[in-house]
Amino acid sequence: MSDARLTTSSYLVLGIIDKLGEASPYDVKTEAARTVAPFWSVPHAQVYAQCDRLLDAGLLSQVRQESGRNRRVLTLTGQGRSVLRNWLDDPEFVPVEARERGILKLWFGGSPEVLAPVQLGEHEKTLQGYEELADGVGELLAPGQREALEFGIRYERMMVDFWQWVRHRDERAQDR
Repeated sequence: MSDARLTTSSYLVLGIIDKLGEASPYDVKTEAARTVAPFWSVPHAQVYAQCDRLLDAGLLSQVRQESGRNRRVLTLTGQGRSVLRNWLDDPEFVPVEARERGILKLWFGGSPEVLAPVQLGEHEKTLQGYEELADGVGELLAPGQREALEFGIRYERMMVDFWQWVRHRDERAQDR
């Protein structure tokens, strides 16, 4: 294996291929969009680049399908499976970087009366989607997946609460 520096996106690719058993880079991109995108987005181009890096590092193996579009199908090597398992078992804490654009706009002087209604509405809509997903398939999710969905639900509840606070705080300030 080369000394490839693995990033969280590297582990995302390894984890998706592990869950699917085998996958093309397109399959990885599609599965990421379908599953983890709400809490961990990865640009499509990065998925393809990661697949190439992990292949070069010996963590993935590749077979070309003879029929159709000659697409490549990737699987984890034994070393790739071991690297993924070590990462999953590592309890390292990395602080969260929320990257909420609305918060950044507030910081730089964006108007709470303009931002709060839109932000509140979008977070309420996202929360509703997560809660519907939990009600619909929550019991079918694998261990860890249900907890990740619960994180999304709790995060969106917190954001709804925050933007309600901003809206009401701004209304109180206007009344003075």
